[in-house]
Amino acid sequence: MNTDSGADETGGAIGVPRNVPIDQWDPAAQMAYWAFHQQHRQDYMRYAYLQLSSDADAEEAVDLTFDRIMDRWPDMLEMGNLDGYAWTVLKRRIIDMHRKRRRRPEPMDTAAFEAALAAGAAEDPFDTLTDTIALYGAVARLSERQRDAILLYYGMGYTGVKAAELMGTEEATVRSQLSQGRRRLARLLNLHHPDITYRKSTT
Repeated sequence: MNTDSGADETGGAIGVPRNVPIDQWDPAAQMAYWAFHQQHRQDYMRYAYLQLSSDADAEEAVDLTFDRIMDRWPDMLEMGNLDGYAWTVLKRRIIDMHRKRRRRPEPMDTAAFEAALAAGAAEDPFDTLTDTIALYGAVARLSERQRDAILLYYGMGYTGVKAAELMGTEEATVRSQLSQGRRRLARLLNLHHPDITYRKSTT
């Protein structure tokens, strides 16, 4: 059984056994892992596809994410922000896929983003900008957390509660990141920034 020392790729402390086969875990840990996998895999696939615009690349990135999560799962159960750690792993795997393809990471694929918004009503001026290529360059200039919030909320149509759950943060934080991101987008795109009503979760 190997034990690492130092810090892992997401900045967390290491000093616990690694690579323990899942069938040697406590049954409760096994059940918790598979529940997490079932709850998050589809959302991770949607986000990865939005970033990579390739089913194969998205699936590889997500598979590698869950390989890493499985490797760390017993330790992750002791973390205060398990969802935040897993989200960071996913994003690093997506960056790895961009590097593997030797292309500059883009915030989203235009066609994928347009398709994601196509079914929604244009109640918000930012929902009507999907035909404007300037939007994508502007989104790329947001902070990482603002960009995530914008993509999850507008690009994937998730509520603030759902976005917060995936990112491992609070809904109020997502609401703040959306507000700041919209203001910055409005400045970058020379738009009037309206008083937009935040969509609240009905769940």
